[in-house]
Amino acid sequence: MSQSPAVHAGTRIGHVHLKVADLDRALGFYCGVLGFELMQRMGSGAAFISAGGYHHHIGLNTWESKGGSPPPPGTTGLFHTAILYPTRPALADALHRVLTAGIALDGASDHGVSEALYLRDPDENGVELYWDKPKEQWPLGPDGKLAMFTKRLDVEGLLKQRGGVMP
Repeated sequence: MSQSPAVHAGTRIGHVHLKVADLDRALGFYCGVLGFELMQRMGSGAAFISAGGYHHHIGLNTWESKGGSPPPPGTTGLFHTAILYPTRPALADALHRVLTAGIALDGASDHGVSEALYLRDPDENGVELYWDKPKEQWPLGPDGKLAMFTKRLDVEGLLKQRGGVMP
């Protein structure tokens, strides 16, 4: 495989669009638990939600999936949607919301570059809630290259950061 020119450094993933079985149930999770804002709803078929008034960060639809079931293990598809929070206290607030709603975590990890919580939405889609540590704190190997790792995240310690949340 030949090396092609790198993608522009300003390129970002703009939004994700998820197939869901029940739109109201999905909105209950993404808006009711995580706190996203409903920007537009198209009947019972689709909804667009965001943080901070953007047109949409997440699209939810039942166009091909109304009443459907999650894909079985061992099939291809989306592993998880990763939602980036701006600060550690904002991630702590998200953790508090999830636990208050009685939603179990699949995992919680410190990756050196970020701290991440892993869970499932009502349609069994994987969801990662995370914040990036400042770049100067990222771990580097002896060669100066990024050296990410996976260690257990101190969830109780994270929850104690909740007091510093700014909207």
